Amino acid sequence: MYRLLMVDFFQPEIPAKTVLDSPKAMNDVFEIRRRVFVIEQQVAAEEEFEYEDQSNHLMVHMGGQGMGCGRWRRTENGIKIERMAVLETYRGKGVGAMVMRALLKDIPHVPHLPIYLHAQTHAQSFYEKLGFVAEGELFYECEIPHYKMVLAQRS
Repeated sequence: MYRLLMVDFFQPEIPAKTVLDSPKAMNDVFEIRRRVFVIEQQVAAEEEFEYEDQSNHLMVHMGGQGMGCGRWRRTENGIKIERMAVLETYRGKGVGAMVMRALLKDIPHVPHLPIYLHAQTHAQSFYEKLGFVAEGELFYECEIPHYKMVLAQRS
């Protein structure tokens, strides 16, 4: 079963709507990720679509139309935010920041459990503005350069 939070782009202050096991809504999330990662960045679909039922998904939408998405899941290293994607049409309009703020709001506060992500290098400054700090050496996932980034302080 999937857990998906839906956030309205025009009313982000209204609590996110939780949708459980909705194939249509999850297909919208998967389509955003397919277009961004598989088509634009040429990531193999079998590498992109994993851990789906272990993750808490989130989609920002406008009138039900998906704009951007992300997810979080608990790992042996903490809580990992991943699969942050915004459709090209909506980039530069605050959708990515809205996705991240909503994800961080959704993650339960567990003392001493780090919140981290693997940032593509071109997005590193975006995550820095949201409170993440690079940690460690450059590495590659799916032939794309990344840095591990950790949330410095939770507000």
